[in-house]
Amino acid sequence: MFRLKFPLLTFFVLFTTFSFSQTENVYNSLFVPQELVDKANAVVRFEKNQVEILGLDKIKITTKRITTVYNKRGNKHVNAVLFYDNSRSINKMEALIYDAFGEEIKKVRKKDFKDVSAVSDFSIYEDDRVKYLDYIPLKYPYTVEFNAETVYTSTAFFPNWYPIDDYYVSVEHSDYEIINTANIDLKAKKVNFEGYNIKEISENHFVAENIQGIKYEAYTPELKNIIPHYKVALKKFEMVGVEGENNTWNDFGKWMYDRLLTGTDEIPQATKDHVKQLTAGVDDKIERAKIIYKYMQDKTRYISIQVGIGGWKPMLANDVDKLGYADCKGLTNYTKALLEAVDVPSYYTLVYGGRGLRDIDSEFSSTQGNHAILCVPNDDENIFLECTSQTNPFGFTAGFTDDRKVLLVKPEGGEIVHTKVYEADDSVQNTTASIIMDTSGSFTADVAITTTGYQYNIHEGIEKKTERDQKLHYKEYWDNINNLSIDNISISNDKDAIIYNEKVQLTFANYASKSGLRLIFQPNMFNKVTQIPPRYTDRKLEFKIDRGFKDTDEFIIQIPEGLKVEAMTESKDIKTKFGSYNFKIETLANNKLKYSRTYILNKGNYEKEDYKAFRNFSKQIVKYDKSKIVLIQS
Repeated sequence: MFRLKFPLLTFFVLFTTFSFSQTENVYNSLFVPQELVDKANAVVRFEKNQVEILGLDKIKITTKRITTVYNKRGNKHVNAVLFYDNSRSINKMEALIYDAFGEEIKKVRKKDFKDVSAVSDFSIYEDDRVKYLDYIPLKYPYTVEFNAETVYTSTAFFPNWYPIDDYYVSVEHSDYEIINTANIDLKAKKVNFEGYNIKEISENHFVAENIQGIKYEAYTPELKNIIPHYKVALKKFEMVGVEGENNTWNDFGKWMYDRLLTGTDEIPQATKDHVKQLTAGVDDKIERAKIIYKYMQDKTRYISIQVGIGGWKPMLANDVDKLGYADCKGLTNYTKALLEAVDVPSYYTLVYGGRGLRDIDSEFSSTQGNHAILCVPNDDENIFLECTSQTNPFGFTAGFTDDRKVLLVKPEGGEIVHTKVYEADDSVQNTTASIIMDTSGSFTADVAITTTGYQYNIHEGIEKKTERDQKLHYKEYWDNINNLSIDNISISNDKDAIIYNEKVQLTFANYASKSGLRLIFQPNMFNKVTQIPPRYTDRKLEFKIDRGFKDTDEFIIQIPEGLKVEAMTESKDIKTKFGSYNFKIETLANNKLKYSRTYILNKGNYEKEDYKAFRNFSKQIVKYDKSKIVLIQS
């Protein structure tokens, strides 16, 4: 995943001191309330997070966390890990490990924590390092007390409070407190506190108690969108010596443009002359932008470089031009500079990239996002460019940065806008097939699949696989067909129209089952839904369909002479608020049959009470996708 570098403050709850009534019970796993043990891989027995604001450029974070772990999946929730670099220092770090009965079995001092570079697999250099507890338990349950004190000299990344770490983690006691010694103005926002046992002790001081672990349920929105958390940001902050103002998104964007982007977009005159020559005579600015985007894709490649001002200041465009590589920030900034050279305006854009849909919070300005993309305004439309991809079509964002709020960084300030939403009619998969059946119940077929939108995103890339891997792909894709042989594959990727075309010739033996003089088979061979969403007797969480789509299928089946249709499943038409489904089997002239099917799934947010009806809709699709045709000798 492409990302901007952030201290992992907002993703881990790591900040505390101790003011809880401390007894041996908090270390003894036998004293955990049973309702917290249920549905839990780990239980946070006690947590106290204290953040002290010492100045515009300094915060101190004190941590105590006691966690009882019940199985291997719970080990990661000990959270005995700290990242550090030039702007983050670790003053104290220790861990005490206890057995199931609360007896101390090991003490780990700061020097004994594992200390490694935090360089990721896709990064050539980062200035992060990480210290973490490297402990393999002999028995479960066990308990870890983690104590730490860290100092940050960059206040742009303020530690937010997430009392719930993950699914299947219960919380017995979690305490978060801000001590504003320096009396610096800050702003805060409570999110999703309703329905949880959270008390406000005083201003910026909260306690959460006895919160049961959340069981994962299918189609649940991203966890961070549903769990309680407390957002905090300083109105005036410092990022590695660069002061900033943050009353509104307009302020924050203006600071970013002036202090982080200005002066980074110079490119050599020779490059300017070259791109002007490439676009000479092209009057339409979007056509010029397409030429520049392809030039950038051909010239550069993505590689992560997480250094600089908190990982937020992009690499100089001059250096990207010379080296031919950069991270998302550098490539976005470089593309922006190239477009400026041919008089196409564009805006550096911050976004939460990922398959899940996560917004920049439009109501709360702060250092947010994990990725950078580029916005090219076109009248009332914003076209977004993924600058880290060497293969993406121009303006294509489905699957990674689509349908979410993002921050445009403009010279006059920041602006929140929404990226393209791919509706069901934008994300279409059309499958057609010409099928010939023989008297033994074996088939040969020419299958054509075209995809657009989000479905294009799912299919794109098959053409880069080896022939062997392509055949394996289609055998897995059509795993409902036994004895499948792939005879020929032809793929074309129309990046201008953003349509992916696949043509596959195949044979499969003994697909139809024999019963005396009859042959029985399912005509939906090439786009069958087989999975039904899990059943919940008492669903707890709302559910969401992130992306809609539309599937259309038409298969023409030539049956052999001497066979005729004895019976076939009647057509079906289903309409619900979640989508629609219909199929039909028709007899044609010359001993042919036509199977046609349309399945539309609508994106949307739904109440938990709707889940049963949604699951029933899915069950019907699975049922009717198994519709049968019975042939008999005439």
